Amino acid sequence: HGNKCQAGGLIGETITQKDLMIQPNPPRFIREGDKLRFTAKVTNLSEVEQKGKLRLTLQDPITDKNRNAEFKIKESVFEFTVPAGESKGFGWLLDVPFTPGMVKYTVVAATNSLSDGEEGMLPILSSRIFVTESLPLPIKGNETKKFTFKKLVESKKSDTLEHQGLTVEVTSNPAWYAVQALPYLMEYPHECSEQIFNRIYANQIAAFIANSDAKIKKVFDTWKADEAQGGKALFSNLEKNEHLKSVALLETPWVLDAKNETEQKHKIGVLFDTNRIEHEMKSAMKKLADYQQSDGGFPWFPGGRPNSFITLYIMTGFGRMRHLGVDINVDMALKSLNYLDHWIIKVYEDVKRIPGYEKRCNINPTIALYLYGRSFFLKEKPIPGLSKPAVEFFLDEAREKWLQVGSRLAQGHMALALKRFGDKKIPGDIVNSIRERSVTDEELGTFWRENELSFWWYRAEIETQAVMIELFDEVANDSEMVENCKIWMLKQKQTQNWKTTKATADAVYALLLRGTDLLASDKLVEVYLAGIQVKPEKVEAGTGYYQKIYSGAEVKPEMGNIEMVKKDAGIAWGAVHWQYLEDMSKVTPHETNLKLKKTLFVKENTDKGPTIAPVKGNLKVGDLLVVRIELRTDRDMEYVHMKDQRGSGMEPTNVISRYRYQDGLAYYEATKDTATHFYIDYLPKGTYVFEYELRVQHQGIYQSGMAEIQCMYAPEFNSHSQSFVLKVTE
Repeated sequence: HGNKCQAGGLIGETITQKDLMIQPNPPRFIREGDKLRFTAKVTNLSEVEQKGKLRLTLQDPITDKNRNAEFKIKESVFEFTVPAGESKGFGWLLDVPFTPGMVKYTVVAATNSLSDGEEGMLPILSSRIFVTESLPLPIKGNETKKFTFKKLVESKKSDTLEHQGLTVEVTSNPAWYAVQALPYLMEYPHECSEQIFNRIYANQIAAFIANSDAKIKKVFDTWKADEAQGGKALFSNLEKNEHLKSVALLETPWVLDAKNETEQKHKIGVLFDTNRIEHEMKSAMKKLADYQQSDGGFPWFPGGRPNSFITLYIMTGFGRMRHLGVDINVDMALKSLNYLDHWIIKVYEDVKRIPGYEKRCNINPTIALYLYGRSFFLKEKPIPGLSKPAVEFFLDEAREKWLQVGSRLAQGHMALALKRFGDKKIPGDIVNSIRERSVTDEELGTFWRENELSFWWYRAEIETQAVMIELFDEVANDSEMVENCKIWMLKQKQTQNWKTTKATADAVYALLLRGTDLLASDKLVEVYLAGIQVKPEKVEAGTGYYQKIYSGAEVKPEMGNIEMVKKDAGIAWGAVHWQYLEDMSKVTPHETNLKLKKTLFVKENTDKGPTIAPVKGNLKVGDLLVVRIELRTDRDMEYVHMKDQRGSGMEPTNVISRYRYQDGLAYYEATKDTATHFYIDYLPKGTYVFEYELRVQHQGIYQSGMAEIQCMYAPEFNSHSQSFVLKVTE
């Protein structure tokens, strides 16, 4: 480039070649027991025919000892004749010995006047693979439950299986995980009205809960003291139990997620700093008051026009806080009613302009939220005369057409609002309808099957479940349903973290401030293996978490007979993790709540386009395979790692790691030398199909490798497929 915007360039081209070239085609790796054809190509770029000898030598990389005999190479030297300008392929059949490690290969082609050679390293993987299989142990209060780890019990049938260890872990009172989530509520990213209020809402609820029970501070002090001695109570679940996980945390995209969650838990001390909370609340309340406009409305960002939904959201939040018993000034909420009571009149007038409006459903989740939020302030500020026709109209719509509103959250808001407005019949009908649509599972508690995964605020899963708890507590006075709904909320925390300040605040509020006091329990869950009680060596305060690790020599097949005893209310969970070495060909499929199935197909181009058919006979070099992995999960999970091993004679067609989006699921796909890895941030319950292509590169008989999956946040949820024998001919 010149100083007057001139531009120019030079292009050079170079060709590096020899008259005689050897190009070996080694696999990326080989496994013990494989029978694989090692191929090489001799290329003659001279102008005359070339005759000579081609030799393959396998050596120990440290001692240079010749290992051709170990690989049963019958003929290591070939004579070749290659015409001018042509190439020829050659191959040696390797019978891979049972000695894992590295082997050095050297391929040399030589004539009387020309020669070329190449050497490299070839990893030999063990045919015996390290397998982790787990059995989740869910249990409810006041019961004794028996489990059978069938594969562990039957492990004595294999003469090649070698136990590596058995880990038992139990969380006696998982409600304390909600307490550990409280520090997350202290942070918010933006200076908009909604986020400033979220900080007020979250901080006030967090401080209210933290100071409502002296036990919380006492347990926190124990966590801090334990951490000074190497404890991990305040570590993210992603950072715990590294020895049970299929991939090191540092090799995943979630290192920062783990770090952030750990940092949030370490900030739990701020919950008890009343001076800090008081200072921050004064600052946030003043900032929010400055945002509020003269008519009572709140803009989304300062300087904007009043936003009806943001104003409604803030007003409702103030009402909920006071309803819970939080001591907070609600003057801003009362002022906002001036704006909202005029807004509902405008909505009503807009509805009346629609022809035939009497026959249609005129209530939606936003209006339901208004009725719910407005019901918190009926005593201080009754509905003004001008707004009464509109409010009565929408209350009548709620009474008559609540079933036509598709959002369960909105139906819960309508039921609570109608009760507070004095209706004695319809709220019970709504509760009964919602109850009839629910599903109660022994492990997962009470939940609803409709898919709540959505960008819409009125379909948010955690917030909806919190309103369900409020509904069954306040309207139905049904303590059993309240506790069952809380079970579902806790089970979500087992496999994922709560994503937003609002979701976390609502979840914590629902778990700790409604129904039974879950934090009161301090009895440990007892576990018996083969009738012998597992003795806790170190118990974590609050959660009652403990772990016992048995070495490989201590593991016995009869330890697969497990009994759990919980002597008080609430839920608990645990897991038994069994680790062993076994020949890959003998590993049978294993599944938990994650179910995995691996199938191989051959892809062919026909007159009708590409078709695939299941692999049934021998494959040929050059075949294109489609690997299909079917994944099923019965619950939402986060931080899921799936790994699919490859056969030694296969090559992936896609070698570029990338993010992918398929069938509503986003994940990161990374191609490595021995396997393809899939990292899934969020896995909603459902069925998913993953497909990718492999090219058959080498003739021989070798294993396909197995697929395995694990929830890194809750490693007890794992699964793997079996491995198939592939036969490849030329």
